[in-house]
Amino acid sequence: MTDQPNPWGDAPGGDRFSAVLPLDLTAFYLQHHKAYLRYAHLQLDSRPEAEDVVDEVFAELADTWNEVLRQPSVEAYAMATLKEVLAQRLAARGREVPFVATAAFAALRDASRVRLTALESNLGLYSAIARLPERHYDVIVLCFVLGYSQKKVAHIMGVSPATVRSHIHGARRRLARYLGFDWQPTEEEKV
Repeated sequence: MTDQPNPWGDAPGGDRFSAVLPLDLTAFYLQHHKAYLRYAHLQLDSRPEAEDVVDEVFAELADTWNEVLRQPSVEAYAMATLKEVLAQRLAARGREVPFVATAAFAALRDASRVRLTALESNLGLYSAIARLPERHYDVIVLCFVLGYSQKKVAHIMGVSPATVRSHIHGARRRLARYLGFDWQPTEEEKV
């Protein structure tokens, strides 16, 4: 069995970039590369394509870093850049986002035999997630599919934790409607 790179692993080659990039960009790269790679991999279903997209995003950020630093939120700008490059890549290949299949595969890979029956019901959930509006989709994927904390998601997206909570609240309501459930807000959402 060949040793395949782990799409969920740490940033490759971080040391080689730090020698040529400004220190603040290097720090940004080290903080966000793994999340961007995981997000891109879910969208593209290909480690090499995901790496290529993320490399392109960081090259674009490096080329315009001084302008990026003048943005109201560097994180929000960088996330928008990632999504733009992903959209261009998918459009150029005439492909739609294979999130449903990729997320199901990731769940299958991590599931034990006991949890395999739960995967079948998750496919409907993954399809419903794919139908969410852009911001709801991003928050749900980052929080619940990729497992980042709400605080980390806020940092990745360049929004406040309250905004993340609001998007989760809205997404849960929509998902319940899409899946035909009677939605009841959690105690935290009632506040």
